[in-house]
This record gives sequence, structure tokens and C-alpha cells, in this order.
Amino acid sequence: MRTDDVLESACGAHAGGVANRLSWEITMNRRDFLLASGSAACMIGSARDGSARHASVARSEFCERLRPVGRILELDEWHVWGCSPIVGPDGRTHVFYSRWRGSFSNWLKTSEIAHAVATQPEGPYQDLGVVLQGAGPGCWDADTMHNPTIHRIGNQYALFYISSNLAEAKRRGIHPAGSQRIGLALAPSLDGPWKRVSGDRPILDIDPSAAAWDSFLTTNPAFMRHPNGECWLYYKAWDRAHDNLRKMGLAIAAGIEGPYVRHAGNPIVSFAHLKREVEDSYVWFEGGRFHMLMRDMGVVDPRVGLYMESDDGVEWSAPQLGYESIDVYDAREPRTRFERPQVLLCNGKATHLFLALMGGKAGKSSGYVVRINETAD
Repeated sequence: MRTDDVLESACGAHAGGVANRLSWEITMNRRDFLLASGSAACMIGSARDGSARHASVARSEFCERLRPVGRILELDEWHVWGCSPIVGPDGRTHVFYSRWRGSFSNWLKTSEIAHAVATQPEGPYQDLGVVLQGAGPGCWDADTMHNPTIHRIGNQYALFYISSNLAEAKRRGIHPAGSQRIGLALAPSLDGPWKRVSGDRPILDIDPSAAAWDSFLTTNPAFMRHPNGECWLYYKAWDRAHDNLRKMGLAIAAGIEGPYVRHAGNPIVSFAHLKREVEDSYVWFEGGRFHMLMRDMGVVDPRVGLYMESDDGVEWSAPQLGYESIDVYDAREPRTRFERPQVLLCNGKATHLFLALMGGKAGKSSGYVVRINETAD
């Protein structure tokens, strides 16, 4: 059986107008919303139940299709974060995720990227061990390996990540996050071996101009293979040169290894006109349109996700509600936010949403899976 046939079989089993530069105003949604009552000891079955909280913003059709599954990778000794899924040639769901020991803040120092696998997206997952660790002193990615996003490109796999060199940040007297950059590792198989690309340089460095909006850091990559064959890399930067807000940019390359050239219209996603910010974007192409999920940092509610669409991947629609906070899906959980949305695509369709959140039975942090139904019914 060909690889494509295996993937198709496995996936089958698992089974607005664009605004100009985001110059939009939030308008009241005139639907009447009701919070559904439910037992504090049972799972809430539909994301619609939280709609009354955010009546000032439209709910996306994507949000209406979400159905919670539950936590994954609750590990006693590890914090787990940023679970990025892909269906392998073996028909199984492979997840690449961040993990680290100790306090939550240690992600900036000692996070590593590990690999887990399951026969279905919902789990349970078998941990296969670490695949990337900090490269050591003298390297731009000396310390942490964090926030992976996995993609298949032709006959190889691309694993984007963020890393840092804390000694360099200390030497320069800047915030520890100031050494964060985006890296890339490639492998012929999901089982490796993984080879870091570009040697002693990140795949996307900061802009060398101190006045640039992305001259402080580049982080949180979101990769998409454009329908025209180009490699599009969306990223977050912290605009400390102007308004101290997080914004998102785009860099484009002809091939996976770059060079990645910044889009002339960057930043392409900014809520600076509201003095608000976002992060953790994930971008995919489906149904002839570009789709973006991101973590809200105050545009609507810092506990939810936002969703936008685009005809060209550059000019994006006004944001809608993309997903709710965890307590809407499971009343046993405290009201807290999801982060790092990652989408599982099967035959070009979004089937599951993978997220990260604090808590869980180990009292640390874990992954979380949400099924994406074909319709909102």
C-alpha cells in the first residue's frame, strides 16, 4: 500500500469578507445567548454553552464544530506543552511536544522536544522519548527546545521550534526572552534522525535594524505550504521598539531550508490600534481559504482563542471566537486558558485541535484534544 493510501485510510478512520489590515471594530452580536446548565462533575458537550460570555464578538463556525475529548500526556514528572500532531505513514497519530521538569518557568531554560504516538488522535499516547535538546554553549539554540510544530514536506519532515541562548542574553543585559529565535530540524522519517538546519544560525533571525518591530525576538512559528508551492512561515515578535505589543509577521521562502524573506507588509496581524495583542498562531489552507487560530491576549478575553480567515494569507478578516476556555468544555476544570493551538489535518481537512493548558492529575501541565466535527450539529 502506498504511503498516501495509508494516510487516507487512517484519516478516514479518524474521521466573511476580508478586512483591510485588520481595521475593524467589534460589534454587538444580536443573537440571544444562554449558558446551558450542567453538573460540575460532568463534561459539557458543546462549546456553544459558553457563548453568553462573549456576546460582543461573533462565534466562528469553526468554534461551533468543536467537541471536547480530554487531556493527553499527563506525565507525573514533566510539564507538557505545545503538542503538535501529524498522521504518519503507519496510520498512527504522532505528537511532538515540549516537556521539562521542575517549575513551570523552567521552560525557558531546560525544555526539550519529545515524541509520542497513538493509534488514534484521542490517545492514549506512548512516549517515545526525546528528539531535540539544547545544542549547548556557543550555539544560538544552546538552552531550551520549545513550541514545536511538525509538517510533512515532500519526502521529509520539518520540525520548527524555538530556542534561546540565555548566556548571550545575560551578556547583552537584556530580558531572557530576548535571545529567542526560530529553528528548523529535518528528518526522512518521523522517527528521525533529526538534523538541525542552518548550523550556527536560526532559520529566522531578528531584523538587524534596532527600529524594526521584530528586532527583539522571533518566536512561535506557524508553518504552511502555500498552494503555489512556497514555504510560508508566520511568526510572533515582541515590538519593544514601539509599543511593547506582540504582533505577527510572515516570512516566505522558495524551499523549506530558506532563505526566508520578510513580507513587505509586516506585521500582518496587529491589534495595536486596540492596545491589545495575540500570540500562538496556527495557519492552514482548507476549502480554498486560509484559516488562522491564535491565543487571545485581551482583544476579546485572554482565556479564549481567536479565529480569522483570509483569501490570500496576508489580509485577514475581523476576528471571531475560535475556542473557549477549558471550563466551558469541562465544568470540573477551573476557568483557565488554552495555549498553543495546533491542528491535525487529514486529507486536507481539520479533524482535531490540540492545545496546551495548566493543571491535570499531575498538577503540572498537559496536552488537550478537541474533536472538530464536519458540521456544528
